[in-house]
Amino acid sequence: MTVSQDPVVSVVEIVNDKKEVQQSRCLSLNVNKHWDAVLAEFVSTMLLLFLGCMSCVPLTGMDVHPPMLPPVAFGLAVLFNISAFGHISGAHMNPSVTLSAILFGSMSIPLGVAYVMAQVLGAIAGYGLLVVVSPLDLAPDSICVTQPHPDQLLYQALLTETILSAALGFINCAVWDPANASKNDAVPLRYGFTITALSLAGGLLTGTGINPARSLAPAIFTGNWNAHWVYWVGPFLGGALAPIFYRIFWLKPSDKHTA
Repeated sequence: MTVSQDPVVSVVEIVNDKKEVQQSRCLSLNVNKHWDAVLAEFVSTMLLLFLGCMSCVPLTGMDVHPPMLPPVAFGLAVLFNISAFGHISGAHMNPSVTLSAILFGSMSIPLGVAYVMAQVLGAIAGYGLLVVVSPLDLAPDSICVTQPHPDQLLYQALLTETILSAALGFINCAVWDPANASKNDAVPLRYGFTITALSLAGGLLTGTGINPARSLAPAIFTGNWNAHWVYWVGPFLGGALAPIFYRIFWLKPSDKHTA
C-alpha cells in the first residue's frame, strides 16, 4: 500500500517548479532580447585583440620595439570600438567592466554573463586572426602576453593590476552616473585616452592587462601562463571595488535607483 503525498507539499512543489520555469524563461528572454548587444561585444573584443596585439608584433629591422606603440594602439582601438559599438552594447570588451556594470546596477546578471562569454570568445577569435595573418610565429616570444616584470613580486603585480582596473572602473562609473547623462559626447575620447594612459603607466610593470579576456587569448595561443591568475584576480578586484566605492561615496541618493 502506498502513502499519498501531503497535498500542501505537492502544491508548494508545483508553485516552486513554475517559478523556476518562469525565471529560466525570463533569463533566456533577457539574453535573446539583447542578442545584438552580445554580438557587438564579440565583434568589438575581437577587433580589440586583433588591432591592439598587432601593434606588439616585432617590426622587421628594429632591435627595440617602440614602447609607446602598443599603449597608443590599444587606446585608439578602444576609441574606435566605442565609437562603432558603444550605442549598441556599451562596448565593454572587458569582463572587469561588465562586473562593474552589474555592481553599479546598470546591467542584469544574466546579460552580464552573456557579455563575458562573448568577450572571451571574441578575444580568442581576434588573437587567432592575428596568428593567421602574422608573418612571424607569435608563440616563441609570447607576443602580446601580459606578465609581470621579472623583478616584480606577485603581490606587487596583483596590487598594480587591481589599482589600474579600479581606475578604469571609476571612469566607467562616472560615465554611467545619471548626473553625467548629458555629458556623453566625448565618451570615446575619454576611454581612448584613459586606456592609453593606464597602458603607459603600468605597461613596463605588468603589461597593463586590466582585462581578463585580453590576457587569456594570447596565453592560450602561446602557452605562456606565467602568473596568469594575476590578470583575472586583479581586474575583477578593481572592477568590483570601484562601483561599490563610487555608489557609497559619490552617487547621489536620488540617482541610486536609476543607476
